[in-house]
Amino acid sequence: MTSEASSGSHCASLLGYRSGMLRWQAREEDSAVLIDVPFPGAEKGGSYGSTAHASEAGEPQEAPCTAGSPAKPVIDFVLVWEEELRLGGQWDSSTRDKPDTHRAWRETFLENLRAAGLRVDQHNVQDKASAVHYVLLSAPWPVLCYYAEDLRLKLPLQELPNQASNWSANLLAWLGIPNILLEDVPDMPPEYNSCQFKVSKLPRFLGSDNHDTFFSSTKRHQILFEILAKTPYGHEKKGLFGIDQLLAEGVFSAAFPLHDGPFTMAQENPQALGLNQRHTLFQYWARWGKWNKYQPLDHVRRYFGEKVALYFTWLGFYTGWLLPAAVVGTVVFLVGCFMVFSDTPTQELCHSTDSFEMCPLCPDCPFWLLSSTCAQAQAGRLFDHDGTVFFSLFMALWSVLLLEYWKRKSITLAHHWDCFDYEDIEERPRPQFAATAPMTTLNPITGEDEPYFPERRRLHRVLAGSVVVMMMVAVVVMCLVSIILYRASMAILVSKSDNTLLTAWVSLHHLLLWGVLTTPPAPCPDPIFPQASRIASFTGSVVNLIFILILSKIYMALAQVLTRWEMHRTQTSFEDAFILKVFIFQSVNFYSSPVYIAFFKGRFVGYPGNHHTLFGVRNEECAAGGCLIELAQELLVIMVGKQIINNVQEVLAPKLKSWWQKLRLGSRRRKAGDASRAGLAPWEADYELLPCEGLFHEYLEMVLQYGFITIFVAACPLAPLFALLNNWVEIRLDARKFVCEYRRPVAERAQDIGIWSHILAAITHLAVISNAFLLAFSSDFLPRAYFRWTRARDLRGFLNFTLARAPHAFAATHNRTCRYRAFRDDDGHYSQTYWNLLAIRLAFVIVFEHVVFSIGRALDLLVPDIPESVEIKVKREYYLAKQALADNEALLGASGAKTDQPLSSEPSRGPQA
Repeated sequence: MTSEASSGSHCASLLGYRSGMLRWQAREEDSAVLIDVPFPGAEKGGSYGSTAHASEAGEPQEAPCTAGSPAKPVIDFVLVWEEELRLGGQWDSSTRDKPDTHRAWRETFLENLRAAGLRVDQHNVQDKASAVHYVLLSAPWPVLCYYAEDLRLKLPLQELPNQASNWSANLLAWLGIPNILLEDVPDMPPEYNSCQFKVSKLPRFLGSDNHDTFFSSTKRHQILFEILAKTPYGHEKKGLFGIDQLLAEGVFSAAFPLHDGPFTMAQENPQALGLNQRHTLFQYWARWGKWNKYQPLDHVRRYFGEKVALYFTWLGFYTGWLLPAAVVGTVVFLVGCFMVFSDTPTQELCHSTDSFEMCPLCPDCPFWLLSSTCAQAQAGRLFDHDGTVFFSLFMALWSVLLLEYWKRKSITLAHHWDCFDYEDIEERPRPQFAATAPMTTLNPITGEDEPYFPERRRLHRVLAGSVVVMMMVAVVVMCLVSIILYRASMAILVSKSDNTLLTAWVSLHHLLLWGVLTTPPAPCPDPIFPQASRIASFTGSVVNLIFILILSKIYMALAQVLTRWEMHRTQTSFEDAFILKVFIFQSVNFYSSPVYIAFFKGRFVGYPGNHHTLFGVRNEECAAGGCLIELAQELLVIMVGKQIINNVQEVLAPKLKSWWQKLRLGSRRRKAGDASRAGLAPWEADYELLPCEGLFHEYLEMVLQYGFITIFVAACPLAPLFALLNNWVEIRLDARKFVCEYRRPVAERAQDIGIWSHILAAITHLAVISNAFLLAFSSDFLPRAYFRWTRARDLRGFLNFTLARAPHAFAATHNRTCRYRAFRDDDGHYSQTYWNLLAIRLAFVIVFEHVVFSIGRALDLLVPDIPESVEIKVKREYYLAKQALADNEALLGASGAKTDQPLSSEPSRGPQA
């Protein structure tokens, strides 16, 4: 319903009601040829393949309506290639073939661009050893009109009052509280009613009398990129077409549209005349000083397109919602800090001295005292207390509300930005798909012939690709097993090695923890192995992070190849398939180690005299503070470590690359006799910038972060705080990259954030189940509650309650008895307490997830996906569309029109779809 209504409103209602007298002239106007564009392939009724072969008609001729085109054409796109100049004798036969091939491809490609109607100019910067060639492309008015209609671009019909609103700004204004986040940004983009462009309806569109400004820079870039993406330079079925392939082959070094101008100006007055869009974005968005201001999303959308604007909308929305989560998580952590000093079991452990002698943790290890793990127990109590249960429930409901309100925000923006029906109606087949598809078929929505790839064959390819994905997942699992073996082996090796380094580690650890929490207990005779286990655990986390980063690089390239082979029709479906593959791998890559610690470590250990092993190595046990503190450490190492590495890379890597690019090109200009940067042409200045790498990595980083702060939040209440601090930096860091450091990307349209929404929903459901099991099996919450109910409400004796005695055979062998953590009897069998606790734990999991899912479902029903104001607008637009269609048919029937399409026939596709 929504797609039909949106399309109908923008076309049928406006074209049908505007200038009622024109309806009677429908036949004459529709049959009039305003622009004669004899493009190659037009006579075939489609343009999905190449844009230019040897054009018999030559360049398109401009009709009289094109008078007034600029004498100096606007530069719409720039192609660059670099060339090493050598004397003929310095080239050998092996190195001459590749440059000759590239030269032939390049010349064919540029010739086909000219045949497609583009103006092609060339500028060179050359010294004795090398040359940089800049190809400046511009599209004449007839070319723009032809491809605007062919691509179904939407252009404005009528300007509307800007109805953009911000709920927080409205709330603060209603409460009368000054809003420090609000800032007036100049040159606010107007809001329009728009419709798919039709040459025959040209006079109806706003600004059609000015050919210089009728197409915005982003629309011109989209048209040029479409031509570049489909233009061949060889046999198309062999994949020899499109600028992407030429860039991959190294035929061209870069292809990019120009920025609107520099992002800094001598005059800093924001109201100064001539303030370009890029400078406005820098002044009011990309500067670090704007960290506490709303993002000018309409400005971002106008300059970079809907896809980039939706990313920054999601990032800002998610960061804003992290604020309450971070506040509650910090309060829960502080509560844990205070509870350490009054927690009876922790005090019993720290003051037990030699009361609890523990069994050896490896075959050749000595007995050790439980009191030596006081610092670990205190650190574990920071994260494992009654407040953790409340925080887990809070975060589960927080994530449900976050996604519900994001749906509303996304739909509101889709309607506001006029991309409500983009995926259903407007989006066209990918050029790569169109050139290699084996057949064509009729599109049931548009009624046009489109390239087609059989669904059964695509399904077979997807299944084959899934097998490869599973193999890579198996590689990750093998790496995880190797990390587990590393931890167990390293703990034994460190405990047996020279203790100088280990003693320093122990001293530092005691200083950091005991100095903050409490005074240290009496010295322990042998705390070596527990500390060695902690060192092995920490270094294992670091090794795991290194494995993660290496495997990620390998799999990204593999996923790209597999997704291309699967032949997805549109860019949206292509990106969704690629994202799903990579996320499955990356989620296993990043989450496998925390999942092992949370749910498997210490579960299959056995008991003294009968320990279980993996490949001959004894299974790991949880540390004295429990596995929850190890999970918190793992999360901080992976999540915070990854954030630090990414932010350092995002700050330093672009600056170093940009510095090297400027140094290299500046040296070339100096050798050519032009050392001044002030006289740089715009295309030279933009070539010194870095190529835009897209949004995939940015989304992936945020979604993985979302998984860490929801799936494992019971282990680390501080995770939302670290995520909030990171995202505050990330917003401005990404903004600066797009405005200051990247070449301008081609503006892309999008209806929403794509498959990322479904991935976030899946993570949210998984997080509820994960936290239920974490609280039930990894936390001491339920054993403590059980002890309060059955033994002592003050928890005195709880420490002894959790320790079992070694079996008689083991004690007889070593001539001494010892304790170990388990609910077992003196023969090593599970006690009745174990089975009682197991039943309670399973019941807790069922009750917790049912309560959370029930509340989440109720919130889903209470919060509609489409805001009421947007739903009313959609229904109104749909009504106007049907009225326009009915009026047109009645008027044309009365006038006796029996041939040609009526005026509103083209817009009527929306409601019929």
